[in-house]
Amino acid sequence: MPLCLFALPTIIASSDKPANNQITFTKDVAPILFKNCAVCHPPDDVAPFSVLSYKDARPWAKSIREKVASREMPPWGADPRHGEFSNDARLKQGEIDTIVAWVEGGAKEGDPKDLPPAPDFSDAWMVGKPDVTLTMPEEFTLDARGADDYIFFRVPTKFTEDKWVQAAEFRPGNKRVVHHAVVFIETPQMIEVAKTMAKRSGREFDPRNGASAFERAPGPEAPFFKEGTVWGTRMDAPVVDDACAQSNAGVKSVGASAGSTILTAYAPGKNPDVYPAGTAKRIPAGSNLILQMHYSKSTGRPEKDRTSVGLVFAKQPVEKTVETLTVINSLFLIPPGAENHEATACYNVPRDLQFVNYFPHMHVRGKDMKYEVVYPDGRRDTLLRVDKYNFNWQTLYVLKNPLPIPKGSRFVVTAHFDNSAKNK
Repeated sequence: MPLCLFALPTIIASSDKPANNQITFTKDVAPILFKNCAVCHPPDDVAPFSVLSYKDARPWAKSIREKVASREMPPWGADPRHGEFSNDARLKQGEIDTIVAWVEGGAKEGDPKDLPPAPDFSDAWMVGKPDVTLTMPEEFTLDARGADDYIFFRVPTKFTEDKWVQAAEFRPGNKRVVHHAVVFIETPQMIEVAKTMAKRSGREFDPRNGASAFERAPGPEAPFFKEGTVWGTRMDAPVVDDACAQSNAGVKSVGASAGSTILTAYAPGKNPDVYPAGTAKRIPAGSNLILQMHYSKSTGRPEKDRTSVGLVFAKQPVEKTVETLTVINSLFLIPPGAENHEATACYNVPRDLQFVNYFPHMHVRGKDMKYEVVYPDGRRDTLLRVDKYNFNWQTLYVLKNPLPIPKGSRFVVTAHFDNSAKNK
């Protein structure tokens, strides 16, 4: 019988990887932190500590190692098996190994001369210098008492011609209290409706208060009520856990709609809206922006805020219009103690379109969310899966390439909620 002989020699090779005790903050770790972490970890910002200096980062070394090794930091919720995203925040394995080795080697500082220049976020916009910056007309003072507030501010654009927005970035004036926000486009037609509604209710139209763009007296059958500045769902409202059984034109807040009313949104961790070349969102001439601000009273003291929105206009002909597809279910009911309650929402695609980004959004009981598409031929694909949703850190998942979705497809969103004691 034939004999095969494989020679497997043992060799000793040199390694370019430095020993743990040779890895330092200034030379090896700072470049990683500056590139991937500093945008959220500058001094006095949303993160609990700064990574811009060894003095600030060193006390947190063990925590940095644990969060990086477990891939909790930088935050990124998308399952890598579904979709490719241009803003994927995950560190490379080599970067993780370097940080872990630095801590295990004593978290040494190194030669200060090796420290690269720290990024400057004092006045930097992530979208670059905006063509126009629109700011709340005046500073708002938030009372320290009571429940959180949802306040609407009307900001005139004073645009005398239609503007095509390639990128929009929301900049909170005070990140300690601005929990999240939505920026709506109030067209001239919507302005007239708001004026008419104000007149019917015996109020004067307030050009600074944007609440009139949304306030509608709920009828006796409406499932919602308003308490203070917050809208709630009545306990006797119809329960719709499976909104996919409803049509697109179903009960309000159980259906879906596509349009250009939403310009951009903000939540801790969310990226600016930046659209591919040749695509943009239109702001009609004479429009206002309505800033729906959710103010959190977590600091326990009066706070001030004056927020801005930066806009970058398209510099080349616009071939495709960007619209925001809102797929929502606000009428599901989570039973007491439920650990994995399921709710769905769907959208029947009426025409050919392309998806460019995804923004899953739930509240504190949100556990996970999955986006799927069912094509006309019955094929079903998972587009996005976020297994550990974090209300305090929300991500806009930007596709590397727009995804074509043909007319007749069905977009399916499935979410689970944890209402048990396990959910702190």
